[in-house]
This record gives sequence, C-alpha cells and structure tokens, in this order.
Amino acid sequence: LLTVTVFLSTLTPKFYFALTVTSSFISGLIFVFEWWHFRKYGTSFIEQVSVSHLRPLIGGAENSPPAPAAFSAGENETSRQNMPECKVWRNPLNLFRGAEYSRYMWVTGKEPLTYYDMNLSAQDHQNFFTCDTDALRPSDTVMQKAWRERNPQARIKAAYQALELNNDCATAYVLLAEEEATTIVDAEKYFKQALKAGEMIYRKSQNCHSQSPQHEAQLRRDTNVLVYVKRRLAMCARKLGRIREAVKMMRDLMKEFPLLSMLNIHENLLEALLELQAYADVQAVLAKYDDISLPKSAAICYTAALLKARAVSERFSPETASKRGLSTAEINAVEAIHRAVEFNPHVPKYLLEMKSLVLPPEHILKRGDSEAVAYAFFHLQHWKRIEGALNLLHCTWEGTFRMIPYPLEKGHLFYPYPSCTETADRELLPTFHEVSVYPQKELPFFIHFTAGLCSFSAMLALLTHQFPELMVIFAKAVSIVS
Repeated sequence: LLTVTVFLSTLTPKFYFALTVTSSFISGLIFVFEWWHFRKYGTSFIEQVSVSHLRPLIGGAENSPPAPAAFSAGENETSRQNMPECKVWRNPLNLFRGAEYSRYMWVTGKEPLTYYDMNLSAQDHQNFFTCDTDALRPSDTVMQKAWRERNPQARIKAAYQALELNNDCATAYVLLAEEEATTIVDAEKYFKQALKAGEMIYRKSQNCHSQSPQHEAQLRRDTNVLVYVKRRLAMCARKLGRIREAVKMMRDLMKEFPLLSMLNIHENLLEALLELQAYADVQAVLAKYDDISLPKSAAICYTAALLKARAVSERFSPETASKRGLSTAEINAVEAIHRAVEFNPHVPKYLLEMKSLVLPPEHILKRGDSEAVAYAFFHLQHWKRIEGALNLLHCTWEGTFRMIPYPLEKGHLFYPYPSCTETADRELLPTFHEVSVYPQKELPFFIHFTAGLCSFSAMLALLTHQFPELMVIFAKAVSIVS
C-alpha cells in the first residue's frame, strides 16, 4: 500500500488527462465497431464472441436455434407455425421489361430492377421455358442460350435467330414481347403470335406426352409457356382498359389449369375485379383463397380488410366511436386491418402516402417491403375509391403494434415474422429506395455499455483538463479507498 501511495504521488495531472483521453478514444473505437457490426449483421460482436468461443471454454452449452426453412405453396399453415419463411416469390403483377421498366429508366436515368432480381427472372425463364428435349428443335436450342444471356440486346438478337429457324417458336415471341416491345400494344401483338404458336405446340405435346419421360417434360414446358402467354395477354387487356375481357381470360385460365394455383393468378383476378368495383365477386374469390391451408399474401389480407372497411368507413368517425364504442361491423373491420398489418406492416405507410412508391420488383418477399411496394403500387387507387377507407386505416393501423408482442418478433395470428426480410428486400429493391425494416431490432447491451463507457471517460477527460489538481486528489482518494 505504501508503494502504491508513493507511486500515485509522483503522477502529474498530465498523466491522468492522457489516461482518460486514451480510455475515451479506445472505448469510442469499440463503440463504433460494435455499432457497425450490429448494423451489418444484426448482432453484437462482443456477445457473439463470448457465446461462440468463451462459453464452450468455461463449460457452457450453446443453444443454437434451428435453421430457418423455406416453404413452397400448398404446405399447410399449421406446419409453418414455428419456422420463418424467407422464400422469394415471383411477383404476380410484375411489369413489362420493355414497355414499362425500360421506359422508366429512359425518363429518370435510374435502373428500377436490381441485378439480383433480374437474375432470379433469368432462372425462372430457364425453368419455365426449357427442357431436356430442346436439342430436338434447333429454335429451342437457341432460346435455351438466349435465356442465359445477360445483355438484353443479345437476348433479342437470339430470339430473332430462333424465329428464322422456326417461325412458330412461341418462347421467342415471349422474349420479344417482354423486352423489345416499347408499348403494351406492341407487347400484346407479340403475345398473340406466341399464343397461336404455343397452342399448336401444346396440342402436339398432348398427343404424345405418354410415350416417354422426355415427352412428359416437353408437355410440362409447353404447358408453362401457354399459361404464361395467356396470363400476360390478360394483363395486357387489363392495362389497356379492357377489364371485363381480362377477368374472363383469368377465370378461364384458372379453370383450365387449376393445378397451377402456385402462380397466384387469383391475385391478378382480385385486382381486376376491384377495378370493376365488383365487390361481391371479390368476396367470392377471397372465400376460396383466404384459407388456412394456403400461403397468405398482402393482396389477400389487405383486400379482405378493404371489404370489411367498405361496410363502415363512409360513416366512421373516431370521435363518435370513442364515445359510443365500436359496432360489430366496425370491430370486424378493425380486426381485419390488424390482421393485415400483422401479416405485412410495411403496407400502411404506402397506402397513406407517408412513404413514396417505386416500381415494383419482378420478385417479392412475402411480408417484406418488396411485397408492400408491389401491393400498394396497384391497390392504392382501390383504397382511395372507397370513401373513408384510408381514414379508417389511418386511425387503426398503429394500434396493431401495441396489441402484438414487441413489433412482430412473435407470431400472434401468423407464424413469427422472418428475420431475413431486410437483407432480401435490399437485394430486390433499387438502391435509391429507402427500405423499411421490421421488426425493429433492440440495441444489444454492449452497444449501450460501450456508449456509456465512452461518454463517462470523455467526461473524466474534460474534468481532468479543466480541474487537474482537484481530479488528481479525487483519483488518489479513490485508489486509496479501493
């Protein structure tokens, strides 16, 4: 103790000032690094190291959660309750590359589609439009290479080469309709040519599909081409204002190919029926597809909420409701909105125009910001058309966050909210779009600790600089007491 006292008495105020400044600087560096690691990976670096490396050394056991799994359409909701879903889905209402996405880029100079999104589409096209028997038809061999091309002009050139080899190559017309056509009218012309060629090839495949597994694969491919072409023709009719024609085409397509429900054609049908204001027909479609055995979507949940809100929104007043209480119909509408918000909490800010929209991507992550953009882009007009619907949404949606366990980290009406949505949405949405993030992550303990340590040591450094003699006395007193 005598030696320590003699040592402390020889230290000058400059030493204490240097010590506190150094401590503040080091703790600040640790705080900045912890914050960066949390923003990038969502975890505390110190906690991660202690759990992964230190705990096993002292005999602790690490409880690692089960790895999340992706689920395909058709699996029961009950089997998904305990596992999050991070599957990326094809956007059923995706726009046309040449007629819409490219026009946006020409006007704004901004690329609306990310490389990741377009790469997923290239994989889809290879899965939908190619098969093992392509080598039997030279035009299909050319198209098989065309879907792998990254350059749009190279793909278009390959499509024309395929048409030179076979004037009835349906997939070549599909590619030209998607990427070369600069208007919806031009795209529709190409798709009509693709339909004529696709139906002829489909009938031939039907006649010989039982001859071998290769012919069965060819029939599946030709079926995919035919369904894709008919669906896009229906979407062309919808965009050109021929709504009833589009609805008939969609209904016929769903009746002709009922097993292809995973393509979510019913979401195209819902949007077209809402445009016709055929709300009874919308309710009939919801009754069929808003089922526990089918995967949910923002279109299903928010359309159901819109129909419930439509029954009460025109006369709804928050002041009156707070005085007399909610009626049964109003309770049903509020519960439907809460259900929709729990499924996808990003949507209300777009519908209420609190956040600006961008063109929807070609793929979406269910319950993510990408799905919210895709839904609001097409359905905002339907909410505006029903008087008071947006007012009811504005009055009730924020209450959902007080009713569910801390924002959506635990499931109440649905399986727990996926933790991977932010990463997937940032890859799907353009860089100029500010991605919404749910659930909000709590700051780890060590970020608070290092921030407090940095602030405390910085304050000591300041006090030592301003009152050196007093702080030296205080430091010696503390050291002697300890």
